[in-house]
Amino acid sequence: MTMLSKRIERLSESETLAMAQKSRELKAKGYDVINLSLGEPDFFTPDYIKEAAKKGIDDNYTFYTPVNGYPDLREAICKKLQRDNNLDFTPDQIVVSTGAKQAIANSVLCLTDPGDEVIVPTPYWVSYRDIVEMAEARPVFVKAGIENDFKITADQLEKSITPKTKLFIFSSPCNPTGSVYSRQELEALAEVFARNPHVYIISDEIYELINFSGKHESIAQFEKIRSRVILVNGVSKGFCMTGWRLGYLAADKEIAKACSKLQGQFTSGAAGISQRAALKAMETDPAETKPMLEKFRQRRDMVLEMLEDIPGMKTNLPHGAFYIFPDISAYLGKSDGENLIAKSKDLCMYILKSVHVAVVPGDAFGDPNCIRISYATSEELLKEAVSRIKKALEHLT
Repeated sequence: MTMLSKRIERLSESETLAMAQKSRELKAKGYDVINLSLGEPDFFTPDYIKEAAKKGIDDNYTFYTPVNGYPDLREAICKKLQRDNNLDFTPDQIVVSTGAKQAIANSVLCLTDPGDEVIVPTPYWVSYRDIVEMAEARPVFVKAGIENDFKITADQLEKSITPKTKLFIFSSPCNPTGSVYSRQELEALAEVFARNPHVYIISDEIYELINFSGKHESIAQFEKIRSRVILVNGVSKGFCMTGWRLGYLAADKEIAKACSKLQGQFTSGAAGISQRAALKAMETDPAETKPMLEKFRQRRDMVLEMLEDIPGMKTNLPHGAFYIFPDISAYLGKSDGENLIAKSKDLCMYILKSVHVAVVPGDAFGDPNCIRISYATSEELLKEAVSRIKKALEHLT
């Protein structure tokens, strides 16, 4: 018997990837499965970015890359942050990684020690909790319900901070809820952090370009806490480049240097061809992504309208990303005569097996009363999927 480490035994499998795998297995058996579980745009990478990658191959960007990224890419990221966010960073404050997930893991591992507390607003992206626990820190969950648009208040934040608190991690626009913090809401949180100089902030802004509320707001804009903010972003969502695996962080020089040091022992630098493609993305006017944004808005509105016709399904209006996170607690405790729905995971499995639609249980995001529906697929498939879900729920009493 293989004796695996306690670390890997404690680590949870990603529920989003697990549901995607289950849907693939059913598809392989010939079932007509509609997969609404993955957070991946259904658009292709723009041609001008592909051309930049092809040129990178022709120009022989095929050798080991600098651990923290090519200098011209880091310079382009700085220009992007100034152009789009009015934030001043220098290239030595940027670390390019193999996806935003690695940038988050680098930051957590560089900033926390065993026993440190990390505040995680709930619902949260699935990997936050496991990354924190892998670092042997302790996640402290602060619940934000659907009645508050899944956003915590400054008062909740203040009450959750202790002398052991080292880090706060959140996303806006948010995965899984689609909620977006306004400037006023971020400013209120920043005031709390200003009074607690021992707390660092990871701001996951990977969905920056999928924002229906207007201008994206970053908590890094508040000068009094800027040096303690680690801004994480990338090209996967806004530029449809999930498979290119390219993210980055912008932080205080000392933090950036530490993250680069850590990355040097794990993966070294991100792939050179991906970096050439990302350079083109950074140089792109964000207005180029507006057609995709409008398509997502149309899908969101359509799915919300359909969900409102399902009795007991409670929704809010998500202002970003491409998810809806409905409260399904009205169905907990119900049964179709064979399957008892005790938690959201049971409901997701029931929907998958009975009508072959894959969605993700809210348990994975810290809220067992909800499920996550991704609308990053065609309107035709979304209409069919929600119709199937409605049909399945009608059999629960």
